[in-house]
Amino acid sequence: MSDVTLKDRFSALNNLPRFFKLVWRASPSLTVLNAILRIIRSAIPVAILYVAKLIIDQIVALSNSPDGASHEYLWELVAIEFGLAILSDGLSRATTLVDSLLGDLFANHTSIQIMQHAAILDLDQFEDSNFYDKLERARQQTVGRTVLLGQVLSQMQDLITMGFLAAGLIVFNPWLILLLFVAVLPAFAGESYFNDRSYSLSRRQTPERRELDYIRYIGASDETAKEVKVFSLSGFLVDRFRQLSSKFYRDNKKLAVRRSVWGTVFSLIGSLGYYGAYVYIISRTITGHLSIGDLTFLAGSFRQLRSLLEGILSRFTAVSQGAIYLKDFFDFFDIQPRMKLSSHARPFPKKIQYGFTFENVGFKYAHSERWANRHLNFTLRVGEKLALVGENGAGKTTLVKLLARLYDPTEGRILLDGYDLREYDLAELHRHVGVIFQDFLRYHMTVSQNIAVGNIHEKENRELIVDSAKQSLADILIQKLPGKYEQALGKRFNQGVELSGGEWQKIALARAYMKDAQLLILDEPTASLDARAEYEVFQRFAELTKDKTAVLISHRFSTVRMADRILVLDRGELLEEGSHRDLLAKNGRYAELFNLQAMGYL
Repeated sequence: MSDVTLKDRFSALNNLPRFFKLVWRASPSLTVLNAILRIIRSAIPVAILYVAKLIIDQIVALSNSPDGASHEYLWELVAIEFGLAILSDGLSRATTLVDSLLGDLFANHTSIQIMQHAAILDLDQFEDSNFYDKLERARQQTVGRTVLLGQVLSQMQDLITMGFLAAGLIVFNPWLILLLFVAVLPAFAGESYFNDRSYSLSRRQTPERRELDYIRYIGASDETAKEVKVFSLSGFLVDRFRQLSSKFYRDNKKLAVRRSVWGTVFSLIGSLGYYGAYVYIISRTITGHLSIGDLTFLAGSFRQLRSLLEGILSRFTAVSQGAIYLKDFFDFFDIQPRMKLSSHARPFPKKIQYGFTFENVGFKYAHSERWANRHLNFTLRVGEKLALVGENGAGKTTLVKLLARLYDPTEGRILLDGYDLREYDLAELHRHVGVIFQDFLRYHMTVSQNIAVGNIHEKENRELIVDSAKQSLADILIQKLPGKYEQALGKRFNQGVELSGGEWQKIALARAYMKDAQLLILDEPTASLDARAEYEVFQRFAELTKDKTAVLISHRFSTVRMADRILVLDRGELLEEGSHRDLLAKNGRYAELFNLQAMGYL
């Protein structure tokens, strides 16, 4: 990525109004309270300095006056300064508290928005590395933007404070303000330059940082521990982690050292400017043009102005940097799903009449030259049990994802009862389709929650959950668990119980029965089950889908032969179709695969 210019920085500030809309939505009341507290705080420094000036002048006057002069006014001033100090401390603590609360609410609010937006995006977008870079940056910005919130509000507060302090210096000598800016500008330019380099470096490192996080995860995870040990992968993973992390360290160190050296030089320039002004104010005091109190007020004002101006200019680079990062944040929300939803969506039929028809359907993944599926022409009839057979990579899972409209065809169309699948309401379609994929998730939640994800709207329906578990034969193992349906699964949290692959598969199968779906899709649903359990599951499955349409993917021909019709796929295209008996009689690819598997049992 090219370096960021000053124009880019000012342009990035246009992201702040959209940012503050999000802050306002997170908590309007805390946003208003934060602003009020900071406005009050901004007037305190100049008030304390001015009261200190009056105190010193009063002390000088009392020291030069005859004995017996009243000290009452002096102690009143001291009491006022004490009160201002207490108020300043209280306001500071209150502001910190409100910042913290508002930051937490904002982080929660934006995290929810990221999850909600991710839910509407297309499945194939999640399979794009560029998309993942944007998603990762959006996640990183969630907490980082709470820092930006404090920075912007602090910037406003300090600008108001500067206005009060600058008024006193301008009355005394306007040239001091000019000297102040000249002294501080080099430091601002330096900070801006190195922040630009830091941002560019961070952007370039995003893909490799994702790899670093991935290696850190698989190098120390319960899910990967077996293979890491068996294949002795630890050394390989550690070496790769060390290689990437060392590269990041070298790049960051080089930038940090240069930043530190130049920062020292620019700080020296600022100190020279400050002490030049200080000498001038002292000389005016010695010649009698200023009182001791004036000296204290002006020197204190100049010192605080310098500090505030340095902070504001430095924070400007941080704020503009944050505003530039906001573009990454908003870029994610600007990503729109490519699957278009019909504005006048057709309701899903209460009962499918004819079935699903594939008309010359083809699908190609983004950034891929190879067709995952192509020239698919067939009809899945109502109540039919259809099996998909083919070697790995033949396009079986992609086909069922097209059927469930997780993807839209790249070419051709899929009809349901004579209408394009894209005309139907997508949410309704998904409610009427039950799908269990071979790479189903093992949720580190309770048993009942693991089953309820199949129809999350029924998560409180214990009767349905138990019935679904019985239908998938998961109830038998659940009854053996200490906590039954409230038993936590997985080892991520306390008291969690780990299941075997076959036991997890029965839990996942129960999800398919949570819906009264008209179409049931099972992608390798019994891969981890033994032969007896597989037979029992499919006997039950055949009974439960008697009046339903079902699609089954399996490499086990003992399962496939139960289907009414079998489609044989090869390189994404339909090679053969027919019943088990018909396909054996053809002596084609299906017969070849069947005989190869049968030889394994001889």
